Amino acid sequence: MLIGELAERAGTSTRALRYYETHGLVRAARSANGYRVYDEAELPVVREIRALLAVGFGLDDIRPFVACLRAGNASGHVCPDSVAVLRRKLAEVDAGIDRLHAVRRELRDQLAHAITHREETCSRLRRTAR
Repeated sequence: MLIGELAERAGTSTRALRYYETHGLVRAARSANGYRVYDEAELPVVREIRALLAVGFGLDDIRPFVACLRAGNASGHVCPDSVAVLRRKLAEVDAGIDRLHAVRRELRDQLAHAITHREETCSRLRRTAR
């Protein structure tokens, strides 16, 4: 299939496909007139790439998933290298959540302090105004 058809079927752009190809994630042959020609097997590869990019994986992280699909697996998530990347990414997300919880606690403490201080300041101003 030509680049336009693959882009349409995968829900992406031709520019993205060229980018993935440049980075060695997608394979294309060239026709006699120089057009990129993609095998049907590239469709699940592109879908996998897009799904992984959508949840924050980088191109280097995606390579094991593509290799797993190219090895004949129905999913790119089943190979040991892919599982290792998933574990690492999950640890990164968990660490980010922990940081966000700490920020949330700090913001709650600051807000509670600000509200208490504001009430004390407002009470003082009311007494002074009389």
